Amino acid sequence: MIELRRVPDLWRRCDVTVRDLPFALLMVAVSFVPALHGKGTQVGDLPIRPLDAFAVVVIALEGLPLAARRRWPAVCLTLVSLGFALDQIRGYHAFASTALPIALISAGAYLEHHRRATVLLLSAAYVPLAVALDLLGAPERPEGFVVFYLTLILAWCIGAWLRSTRAAEAERRRHVAEATRAAERTRIARELHDVVTHHVTAMVVQAEAARYLTAAPDRLDATLSAVTDTGRRAITDLRHLLDLLNPDHDTDVRTPSVGELHTLVEQTRQAGQPVEFTEEGRPAESAGSAEFVAYRVVQESLTNALKYAHGSRTVVRMRYGEKEITVDVSTEGSGSRAGSPGGSGRGLAGLRERVDALGGEFSADRQAGGGFVVRARIPAGSQS
Repeated sequence: MIELRRVPDLWRRCDVTVRDLPFALLMVAVSFVPALHGKGTQVGDLPIRPLDAFAVVVIALEGLPLAARRRWPAVCLTLVSLGFALDQIRGYHAFASTALPIALISAGAYLEHHRRATVLLLSAAYVPLAVALDLLGAPERPEGFVVFYLTLILAWCIGAWLRSTRAAEAERRRHVAEATRAAERTRIARELHDVVTHHVTAMVVQAEAARYLTAAPDRLDATLSAVTDTGRRAITDLRHLLDLLNPDHDTDVRTPSVGELHTLVEQTRQAGQPVEFTEEGRPAESAGSAEFVAYRVVQESLTNALKYAHGSRTVVRMRYGEKEITVDVSTEGSGSRAGSPGGSGRGLAGLRERVDALGGEFSADRQAGGGFVVRARIPAGSQS
């Protein structure tokens, strides 16, 4: 047996014609209820005639096309209008005649092509109907026919308003989807920049240092091993970023652990950068995005130290508070840039945007002695 909770989902998957069919059948069935006879939409006020065999055809012509009111709105409106005209001329005034304003609303909402021509043709068809009813002795005054025509126009306008509202909502969702995709691309681009820049910079510096260690095999082997380890870590991080591009993958950014921060510092030391690392406190369980952004601040700062001040003393201080994480990375002197790749300036700009997004403060300034210092205060508590 089909589970009851799956019924709504299965119903939504059905074609719109199938979903609209029950309403059309209900409209026809209700028309044969004696208490509702003569209660439909009417114009001309001809005397009510009892239902006969032809009335069945007229009621079916008025009600059943509503099943196609969204799939084929023009066909629905044409058939319902024809049934309505026969209903008024014969004087049945069946409840199914109420389908005319419904068909008009549906056509105004779902008709895609020839909308103006449809309005003109229906308006032209209304004139002979009014003339026929008058010749049959309808007591309706001319102004009554005009008011009824304006009511039909109102029904069309309601459908047109629903159409424009639906289009505006679709456009809004499209813009939101584009903005979301753009933000996701920007986020992944930042991660790619941070990962590739740091690892490649470390590998370039280490490889450059290896050129001068040919006379010391032990040190050369250690340096080349460090290059290999850095390459492996780069591949692991790149695979994680590629996973983010998979729509079936959980796109949440993995928050680096404290151990990974120590590994980052050690990797920088192996690249020939003297780094002093101190920590105060422990990261809170609810640090979330703050801990990740702090990791990126340290990573980008150490990358810049390798690029622009290779060999200079670098000090990294991390302070974990209950409500914020403070990062302070300073590098003394200008060091050497031999063998290091140049920068694009995107790293610090990306860090500033990340910190600002969490409501924190970020600064990157040169020191009087020729070095530079990066400071960040990152409010904690945002889940990544």
